[in-house]
Formats: sequence, structure tokens, C-alpha cells
Amino acid sequence: MYLLIVVLNKEEFLEDVLSVLVELGVTDATIIDSQAMGRALAYEVPIFAGLRFQMGGGRPYSKTIFALVEDKEVGAQMVRMLKEVDIDLESPGVGCIITIKIESALGTPSELDLE
Repeated sequence: MYLLIVVLNKEEFLEDVLSVLVELGVTDATIIDSQAMGRALAYEVPIFAGLRFQMGGGRPYSKTIFALVEDKEVGAQMVRMLKEVDIDLESPGVGCIITIKIESALGTPSELDLE
């Protein structure tokens, strides 16, 4: 079992990312609003206000998706499928996918009934 983490800096791609996850059989995920540390420092800690110029005026928030998956290749499959709809996670500032091996997970996830 693996923990799939998708950090999506371009929130306008969220619907496409979720569609790809469902196509890959991932129907139980958690989505949270998140913020990069650099952005938090630049906009909320006065002594780091000079970082605002380096941030380039992009959006300060992102979406982070967590999901348990059985196949460690789900992330690579997502990258390929998203490229088909002109979303390149390998381009700077779009987002990233992380897969981490999980030794155990307790509890029963809720399953989404798509029928």
C-alpha cells in the first residue's frame, strides 16, 4: 500500500486531476487547502516581506490530495494521463506527485459509490 500525495499549485486543474484519479480507480481521497512555506513567509511574516518579489505574483494557495493506493505506479500513470489533456505536472509551478510506501493503515475508508 502507498500514500499518494498530489500537491496542485494550479487549482484550475483540480477537476481534471480528480477525474484522472477516478479513472485510475481512486475513489477515496482527502483534499485540503494548502500554502507553500515561501508564500506564508512572504505574506504573513513581516521580516520576510522581501520574498514577495521573488514569488512572482502567483496564487498563494494550492490543493493537496492524499489517497491510499495499492499500485506505486499510480503517480506515473497520472502524469501520463494529465499530459493527454495538456496538464504537465513536470512544468515548474504546476504541482508534484509523491508516492510513499505505507507499512500499515488502520480504519476503513469510505468508498464512493459512482453507480
